[in-house]
Amino acid sequence: MRVLVLGGTAFVGRAIVDAMLASGLSPTLFNRGTSALFPEVPRLVGDRSTGDYSALSSDSWDAVVDVSGYVPRHVGQAMAALDGRVGRYLFISSHVVYAPCGPGADEDTPRREPVRDTEVLTNETYGPCKVACEDDVLARFGDRATIVRPSKVAGPFDPQEGFTHWLRLAAAGGRVEVPGDPAQPVQLIDSRDLAQLVVRLLVDDRPGAYNAVGPITTLADLITTCASAAGTSVEIARVPPAPAPLIRADWTTQQRSSARARAAGMPVTPLAATATDVLAWDRA
Repeated sequence: MRVLVLGGTAFVGRAIVDAMLASGLSPTLFNRGTSALFPEVPRLVGDRSTGDYSALSSDSWDAVVDVSGYVPRHVGQAMAALDGRVGRYLFISSHVVYAPCGPGADEDTPRREPVRDTEVLTNETYGPCKVACEDDVLARFGDRATIVRPSKVAGPFDPQEGFTHWLRLAAAGGRVEVPGDPAQPVQLIDSRDLAQLVVRLLVDDRPGAYNAVGPITTLADLITTCASAAGTSVEIARVPPAPAPLIRADWTTQQRSSARARAAGMPVTPLAATATDVLAWDRA
């Protein structure tokens, strides 16, 4: 199975390509060519920010995985460049496409209104821009469209502050200050579980939308699990509210249903295993 991967390979894309290679799929990378990762994998050089898709003009693939489509222009230009030469279009979206909803929300939960008049991504525009991208993929590919909506992703090679922030504090031991409620729900997805879901959906040729979300825990349990992985002891102290990774005012966004993704074959890596692996990578 030949699969075109649109986007970088720093974190989520890296896990997806690793999973493809382990499963016997044949990926081709399309990006700016600035990474030396996966030298054995065919690479096509282009730039989505400038609309340079000329390298895609002379080949075809069974499927495409769009890891780096954030605004409708990116997705529309990619689909136009691949017109008639790709089977399934799997778009990596986000769980923030949903409108406010209660715990246990599934993929049929109403989404936010799409936004097409900006490419400036903020907390307010990121989700609506992803909604617009989803709509465009579905309009063009129909039953050959697959949408994956991850929650916050954790795992080795994560370049963002998030899970790693709390892991480092827990690994240091002692007092860990939480500028919010330590009982707040938290819902992460291990990057490798997300990657396995993507591969499974491609191999099984599954259409539809899937919440790539892991089990629900609390911020306090996350911190103590990280401390256990590091062999330290922590004292969790609630302090006045302040911006911090994973702190959310809307807790319902951290309590989504993963039933459809699990039924499609998404595995669940225990949080302790994710913490152990991320800690080893971070220390290295």
